[in-house]
Amino acid sequence: MTTGFVARKLGVSPTTLRSWDRRYGLGPAERADGRHRRWSPDDLAMLQEMCRLTAVGVSPAEAAHAAKSRARDGARPAGRRSGENPPGSPPPPVPVPVPAVAPAPATPPSAHKASRSGSGLPLGDVRKECRGLARAGVRLDGRAVQEQLTAAVRTHGLIAAWEEVMVPALRAVGRKWQSSGDRYVEVEHLLSWHISATLRHLYVTSASRERSSGDSPVLLACLPGEQHTLPIEALNAALAEAGVPALMLGGAVPAEAVIAAVARVGPAAVVLWSQSRSTASLPLAQHIAGTRWGVRGARTQSLVLLCGPGWGRHSGPGLLRPAGLRDTVRLLGLPQHPERSPSGQERERPPP
Repeated sequence: MTTGFVARKLGVSPTTLRSWDRRYGLGPAERADGRHRRWSPDDLAMLQEMCRLTAVGVSPAEAAHAAKSRARDGARPAGRRSGENPPGSPPPPVPVPVPAVAPAPATPPSAHKASRSGSGLPLGDVRKECRGLARAGVRLDGRAVQEQLTAAVRTHGLIAAWEEVMVPALRAVGRKWQSSGDRYVEVEHLLSWHISATLRHLYVTSASRERSSGDSPVLLACLPGEQHTLPIEALNAALAEAGVPALMLGGAVPAEAVIAAVARVGPAAVVLWSQSRSTASLPLAQHIAGTRWGVRGARTQSLVLLCGPGWGRHSGPGLLRPAGLRDTVRLLGLPQHPERSPSGQERERPPP
């Protein structure tokens, strides 16, 4: 395989492959004089292991050492010493070096960030988990994408994982898609599917423990023509974690359906999501905010939250304009779970 083909398959640049070869010796096992690099399937497996390890935060030098060790074990000659694996058996697993993490109870997210993504995406200054997620997505490695998402939620909690890992990766892929024609569409679809699967799994797991309280639910809906449901799926999972009942209507809900649901359910709050200005409908939001429901003499109204960039600066009586998931959770009066340290232990977030 050529260097260009391998680079495209791994989701890294040819320059990165040449750098790994020069710095860490991760080059083709066999070279022909006067010819370009040619990579064998075993070479590709070694590079895939390098990508996997760096995606989970292992330093490039340690990852290269582990990847080369695994490649050597896979190519052990038949004449072996006592205690070695018999021919045809898989090589023993190479211990993966885990970077030491010092405890830091009040470390701001920026302390865990770095500016280089290594994925070819315009990520900027993000958490290392976001870089790992982006790399796995560009490689079209669904298993690695899911592992990154699961680890991010387990380590940092849902809200931080959404705002600091999932959203930056999705935005970077979207910017790359817009600047490169039809490229990276498959990457965005892969990331979106796995993020949705992760959020829905969190919802199902939490909702199964939820006890019926009789409280009015929070109604979640995308406006007519709006198909971007991931943000309200994240909120739906956060509500389930807090034990707050919710009614998820999903994407592109007709205006009359939202109005009918409000009249029938009498929600404590209504969250209306709009990704673009073309789908934002201030008259609909104002109508819902002015709707009174309940028994005569004790009628009340729903709190209405305008969520998403499509709303711009729209606001008004009875309308709230949260800045993001964390702000939405605060406005709804839900308990905010403390952020978890890299070891998985909970820690309090520093005061604003």
